[in-house]
Amino acid sequence: MENMRYEYPAKRPVTRPAHVGVVGSGDLEVLLSPSPDAHAEVVIRTSVDGYGHVWKSVLDRFFQRYDGAAKIEVNDFGATPGVVMLRLNEAVEASEGDTP
Repeated sequence: MENMRYEYPAKRPVTRPAHVGVVGSGDLEVLLSPSPDAHAEVVIRTSVDGYGHVWKSVLDRFFQRYDGAAKIEVNDFGATPGVVMLRLNEAVEASEGDTP
């Protein structure tokens, strides 16, 4: 089990939390919540060791487009980078949606 933490600058506040995905069967869950600080903090818990460089690459690409001040928790059970990006985008969409 590996734990990683990353920070990215943020320009706009996030007002609503979101939860997407399910841990297990090669999937992952993303929990997104508002942050009082002017940055995004990402904490990753993964069952796969030694892929920090891949996680950093995926997150760098994601945060080139996303500028929300959020705390993001990722609980991974071997998801591919494509699934990681999909779930991150789903969490953002859920946090910006019209329904809770």
